[in-house]
Amino acid sequence: MPAELPIQRPLFALLIRLAAILALATMSVFVKLASESGIHVAEILFWRQFITIPLLGGWLLLTRQAALFRTQRVGMHARRAAYGMTGMVLIFSALALLPLAEATVFNFTSTIWAVILSALLLHEKVGRYRWIAVVLGFTGVLIIAQPGGSNIDLLGSALALGGAFMVALISIQIRDMNRTEHQLTIVFYFAAFSVPVLLLILPFVFTAHDSYQWMILAGLGLSGLAGQVLLTLSLRFGAVASVIVMDYSSLIWATLFGFWIFGNIPPVATWFGAPLIVIAGLIIAWREHKLSIPREHASTAP
Repeated sequence: MPAELPIQRPLFALLIRLAAILALATMSVFVKLASESGIHVAEILFWRQFITIPLLGGWLLLTRQAALFRTQRVGMHARRAAYGMTGMVLIFSALALLPLAEATVFNFTSTIWAVILSALLLHEKVGRYRWIAVVLGFTGVLIIAQPGGSNIDLLGSALALGGAFMVALISIQIRDMNRTEHQLTIVFYFAAFSVPVLLLILPFVFTAHDSYQWMILAGLGLSGLAGQVLLTLSLRFGAVASVIVMDYSSLIWATLFGFWIFGNIPPVATWFGAPLIVIAGLIIAWREHKLSIPREHASTAP
């Protein structure tokens, strides 16, 4: 007998997705505060990942879901962890160099990179709408970055774009992993593989912390895990195409947090470039939704 499909609750899914984006935006604040307080990016990564193992692992044991620890794709999980750590290093380093709003906008280019990678790696046919979105999105990037004449840190911009590229690469990899692996299994093994590597680096970068820094690290780990779990939960009650639009709410939080906490106001170029990147992402999401309808009908046909 086939497994019973979860009940779809679109509005509830949207609310969960909004909460997930708020949690991840909060994590970005903690990452920036940790970096500004002198904590090395490798240690930030360690505590971000370490807290996942006891909390998520304990949850799976308490809820009698220990079967999710089993996997037949250890090599794929290790590769995902390598990609994930690379992406997090780039994204966290960008957060240290850029204002929150600009770092967040550059992260939106992951959907644009995903289109390019789908064409190159998966040999998917990409139509004119999505190619127009790619051009539109990178036009927005050029407006914000203004190579050669911008107040935006170009190294930080490059790191943010590299991080977005890795997110797109990981999304394609996870698309394949989701065929056999539960999403919580993927989250757990990401931490399980990355923590030992980061633990080897930790003695070379660890410094004594005061109570303020420990609070930042605890907040970083908890908000990051909450964001991951809520992202997964949103997909249980709603379709990807319907909830992913809420991801752009992170720009609102990044702008507000950037002003309230760090005193940053996005320059004029960001207000012109950011809408182009957001529109590009929305076009891609809309087009993916339109293309998924025939595939769903074909998969349910007798």
